[in-house]
This record gives sequence, C-alpha cells and structure tokens, in this order.
Amino acid sequence: MFSGSLVAIVTPMHPDGGVDFAAWRELLEWHAESGTSGIVVGGTTGESPTLSDGELRELTARACEQVRGRMVVLAGAGTSGTAGTVAKVGMLAGLPIDGLLLVTPAYNRPSQEGLFQHFCAANRAAAGRPVVLYNVPSRSAVDLLPATVARLSRVPGIVAVKEAVPEMSRVRELLGSSRNGFVVLSGDDATARESIRAGARGVISVTANVAPRRMSQMVAAALAGAHDQAQALDSALAGLHRDLFLEANPIPVKWLLSQLGRIGSGVRLPLTPLAEGFQGSVRQAAQAAGVLS
Repeated sequence: MFSGSLVAIVTPMHPDGGVDFAAWRELLEWHAESGTSGIVVGGTTGESPTLSDGELRELTARACEQVRGRMVVLAGAGTSGTAGTVAKVGMLAGLPIDGLLLVTPAYNRPSQEGLFQHFCAANRAAAGRPVVLYNVPSRSAVDLLPATVARLSRVPGIVAVKEAVPEMSRVRELLGSSRNGFVVLSGDDATARESIRAGARGVISVTANVAPRRMSQMVAAALAGAHDQAQALDSALAGLHRDLFLEANPIPVKWLLSQLGRIGSGVRLPLTPLAEGFQGSVRQAAQAAGVLS
C-alpha cells in the first residue's frame, strides 16, 4: 500500500492564517491527476505544530472524501507526549484513512526503550489502522535507531518507517534487521533515488508539492530499475531538493506554490514568508526543474 511518490502536503492558508479549504481541494485534485501515490495530511510540511485538532480532522476528512481510492491518505498524529499522541491517534483512527504517520517525540529526547513504549501505546490506539513510524532526528533531536525499528516492525499494525537519515547504510540496516515485508520509505528528497536503489519502496516528499508528476515519474523509474532514466529525472529536480530547504520547511515550498498560483501566501507564526534574499535561488531551481517559466 505504501510505495511510490507520496507528498508531505502543505496546508494552504489565507493571509490571516485561516485554512483555505478551496485551495486544499484544488491541491488534492492536482496530485491525484499527476500520479502522486499518496498524501500525508498534517505532517511537518503541513505545519502540524500550528494546526488545531479540529483543523487536522477537517483536512483529513475532506481528503478521504475526495481522493481515497485514488491516492493513499496518511494522517500525521505524532506529538511530543504519549498521552497527546494516543488522543490524536484515537481521533483520526475513526476516519477512513489508510494509515497514521507518527513522528518521534520532539524536544524531550526519550531513550530507545521510551520510544518503543511510546509507539506501542500509539499503535494500540490506532484501531487497526496501519502505523508508519517517522524518524527525523534533525527536527526531533532523537534518533529512532534501526534496532528499535526492528523491534517495532514485529508489533502487529506497525508496517513501515519514513527514514530521514540520508545514509544508504541506514536503509540497508533497517531492511536487514526488520521483519520481512516491513516497508522503508525515504524521508529525504535529495537521496530518495539512492534509497530506492538500496531497497526503499518510495519517498514521502517535499519536492512533490511543486513537481508531483516529475517526482512520480522519477520514483516509478527507480522502482522499475530504470536507473539511468531515474537519474536523469532526478538531476533536473536536484536544485529543488536543495533550495526548498534554504529556510525551514515549508517556508520555501509554500512560497513557490504561491508563485505557481496553487495557493495563497499564508503561513502561520512562528514561521514567516520566505526572505527576499532566497527567492531568486528558489525561482531558479524551479525553472531548472521545468515547473516555473
């Protein structure tokens, strides 16, 4: 179920910060028509720390109603506390989602045993919805190590990990130590193609927000073993992979989507609009990728 090019989709907002549900509908349709395999609602790229539970539930419910059956729908439910994560999982598990994405708890830096117990508690609240772990130590200040992922992979209901450590040895270790059938997804656009060659089944992508068809084609080629074709497609996207992180994600990608006319310019504090000094670089990367004239 979880493979291909999945997008860590932005949350479109009006200038006052309110969620723009009309733009949300158009974004979802664009991805469905562009070959995107799935969406992650309310992940980091969706400004999850700033979304209320009601907003997250509404965004997820609308996505399920509009695209489920055409794209996989994952809902981001991770928080820094186990009780809060369990509550959010319970709220979202009642919707017809295809799974839950649970990021490692940020800031409090639990031990590996604490991470294991945290994810098991959240998984018990998932009511049978598949759980995808998310490891992003650059954001959360804790690294979910392969040995812990291997333990979790043997817990019924935990089916995959989004791994944002950009090392192929990490991908191979995850696959070698986890149960058969456990899925590894790349969480790093710049190394996603290499991760697929090492055994990952796809990517949860930021770049796919602005280049959905090109990311879908690149991932499909990589999964098919057409490595020269995948490399050629990926080379054109390399500038986006790099420059969409010139400021904290999702600041650059939301600016570029607004330049493409897909969403408005709204972001929520403490994020602010893309600094003028970075706009030229992001624009050039988009032009090189063929997504902006």
